[in-house]
Amino acid sequence: MLGIACLVAATACFAVLDTTVKVVGAFISVLVAVWFRYVFQAVAVTAFMLPMRGRALLHTRHPRLQVLRGVLLLTVSGLSFVAVQFMPVGEFTAIVMITPLVVTLLAAVFLKERVPPLRWALVAGGFAGALMVVRPGGAVVGWASLLALMMVFTYAGFQILTSRMARTEDPLTMHFYTGWVGALLSTAVLPLVWQAVPDARTFALLCLIGLMGTVGHFLLILAFARTPASTLTPYLYVQIGFAMLCGWLVFDHVPGLLESTGIALIVLCGATASWLTARENRRPAPAAQT
Repeated sequence: MLGIACLVAATACFAVLDTTVKVVGAFISVLVAVWFRYVFQAVAVTAFMLPMRGRALLHTRHPRLQVLRGVLLLTVSGLSFVAVQFMPVGEFTAIVMITPLVVTLLAAVFLKERVPPLRWALVAGGFAGALMVVRPGGAVVGWASLLALMMVFTYAGFQILTSRMARTEDPLTMHFYTGWVGALLSTAVLPLVWQAVPDARTFALLCLIGLMGTVGHFLLILAFARTPASTLTPYLYVQIGFAMLCGWLVFDHVPGLLESTGIALIVLCGATASWLTARENRRPAPAAQT
């Protein structure tokens, strides 16, 4: 229950983060917001964890993979921060939620994992729901929707890499390096996009972005450290509800019938896939032959 509570709290943080990014984007460059988000995480994690863990926090067996993971997440943040400026928060989050289905697709293509026909049907259903959300020929389709889909595939690659690294790497060490890779790379391009923060309200919103990103990912680590992933995954879809609530409270936006149908289809396919995974993980291993 504690793991589930941490995960639900993390999804609420991510919904607030996306909503705040959409608000801040009207006043300041999105790339400045990306930079602030990663610098906040890097400094906060270092200040909090380094005194507790010492040099052990820096130990990694795969420094190149740590850098690659940081680059992938920075790319995800950049794509998502731009895409959410032009899409409603709820619909954007629904697109993000097809990521577990894309992980299934990438695992079959690149890792040669066997995928049963039912899982392929769920992947197809999730993409059909995504098409309903972006509404080909409608108002939100275009380069912003393409950015959201690019972000989903990048995020799926990030998740696959994370699952491989988690077998040998400390989660907090991964969190530490992810923050610093993002902070250093975004700092390198900052002079090209820098603009002064216009007022104290915008600065407070930037701090909120950094705080929600840092706390959200830390809660995510705590959740997966305490509860099996197959148990937690269905609860990830709570984020769509939080995002729709934030979109309604802040932007007075309510999804239409077609978008709502697409969101429901994404949740149904994703939750069913998670249930199948949980059932497979509970299945006892075959007895050894003697």
